[in-house]
Amino acid sequence: MDQEKTPAQLKAELYELRLQLEEATDTIEAIRTGMVDAFVVHSDNGHQLYTLKTADQTYRVLIEKMGEGAITLNNRGIILYSNSRFAEMVGISLDKVIGKSFSEFIDGSISDKLNEVIASADTSDYKTEETLKYDGCPPVPVLLSLTSLNLDEGTALSVLITDLSLQKETQRVLKSKNDELEEARNKAVQLNNELEDTVLERTRDLSVSREHFVLMANNIPQITWTNLPGGQFNFFNQRWYDYTGLSFVETFEQAWTNVIHPDDLALTMEKFRHSLETSSTFEIENRYKRNDGLYRWHLNRSIPLKNEDGELIFWVGTATDIDDQRKAIEKKDEFIGIASHELKTPLTSLKAYLQLITNYRKEVVPVQVKSFVSKAEGSLGKLQNLVNDLLDVSKIQAGKLYFNQAPLNVSELLSVCAENAGHMFPEYNIIYHQSADLWIKGNTERLEQVLMNLINNAVKYSPLHKDVILSVEKEDDQIKISVTDFGIGLSPEQQEKIFERFYRVDDKNFMASGLGMGLYISMEIVKNHRGTMGVKSKINKGSVFYILLPLLK
Repeated sequence: MDQEKTPAQLKAELYELRLQLEEATDTIEAIRTGMVDAFVVHSDNGHQLYTLKTADQTYRVLIEKMGEGAITLNNRGIILYSNSRFAEMVGISLDKVIGKSFSEFIDGSISDKLNEVIASADTSDYKTEETLKYDGCPPVPVLLSLTSLNLDEGTALSVLITDLSLQKETQRVLKSKNDELEEARNKAVQLNNELEDTVLERTRDLSVSREHFVLMANNIPQITWTNLPGGQFNFFNQRWYDYTGLSFVETFEQAWTNVIHPDDLALTMEKFRHSLETSSTFEIENRYKRNDGLYRWHLNRSIPLKNEDGELIFWVGTATDIDDQRKAIEKKDEFIGIASHELKTPLTSLKAYLQLITNYRKEVVPVQVKSFVSKAEGSLGKLQNLVNDLLDVSKIQAGKLYFNQAPLNVSELLSVCAENAGHMFPEYNIIYHQSADLWIKGNTERLEQVLMNLINNAVKYSPLHKDVILSVEKEDDQIKISVTDFGIGLSPEQQEKIFERFYRVDDKNFMASGLGMGLYISMEIVKNHRGTMGVKSKINKGSVFYILLPLLK
């Protein structure tokens, strides 16, 4: 039985163990910080000292500062050295890493690989991807780079551990993006194929549509053409070539220039340019030269074709031969003029005979006869007005509507018209409030004719509302005369045509007499006074016809 140690002995042994512990601690700290190049590992065969042949202070500092984990293993996979980065990667302190088996940190055994590398003494670079793990830490994909080291105590391994988390995440994102890109590419290919099919189908449709258009255009009696948005001609139908005798090249070199009559060309081009600038319908009557050199009148009309967004695509134009129609109208106007003149004399004589009967005093004229005479005078007055209108139309068409003009007071003219209308239409309220004196240069009889025509129309088309208002006002350097009624009104389409010759308002619920010449004649009279006429109207709300005339300065 061993002899019990005295307190002094125990104290001496305790002091010795403390010194050994402090020395071991200093040694471990010195090795960790790179102050020494050796390490003592306890094994079954006792303590073994490991040293690095090529290690130095600079190398250790570099290893400690690098971003990758770095460890040294012996031939049994025990960690002899580790930098702080590896300890961070596995989530434990550095002093607990050293002395552990490397297999504790690797997902799956790599002993075969370690043995293979160790067995190959000249292995300088062996790489493999593994998963780094430790209890309580999420797995980390890493790249292991193994290199054999020759130590005094035998062969060891130097292992660099590179964190592949960011690279793997980047690869995952890239793969995901590539998959999305591939999917998008497949869809794009599909859409492109569908688009190609649609384009082919639309091309076939457009080709058929164009063939139909050309077939139709070449089989109508009118000249037809199309223009690009800027006005350039890009198509003429066969009728154009047959009529003008021009070739394809001559057509697109000359187009209208050598076909339209020189007297009509300037006005035609002016109106065409205006239509291009405003995208409004182009319409004009002019003369086209035929292939035999003769000119014939044509009605030109071109309309803009727009897409769903309101953008101009192209123009479609036609020219209709109206030469025979114009000649027929000229003959009709000539006949009307002659007939009106021939009717005027017997009508004057008839009116005189009726007045003689009315004023006959030698014998008593029966009351019934007087009634018949009165009715005959009324009908005769209407007939005379009709003949006078026909004569005016004839003069207008011949450009011979002449009359003298002199300064006149518009207020007095309106007063006279209001008074006369009051006698002619006693059941209506002809309202005119006297205004300040305004003077113009004009013909009293002709302007009175215009105003009485407007008042007559106001009465005629206002069967229920009995108020007709006359007014005059100054607008800049013009005067504006207005006749307002509260009758059936006019639609926008009717307002566009109301001043045309022989145009009559067609209303299913209302019939009125007349040939539709009054407003046409009135407009021409006002034009000869260097003025203009217009209308503002709404259906069932009434109308305002107005005259604008230059103020006498």
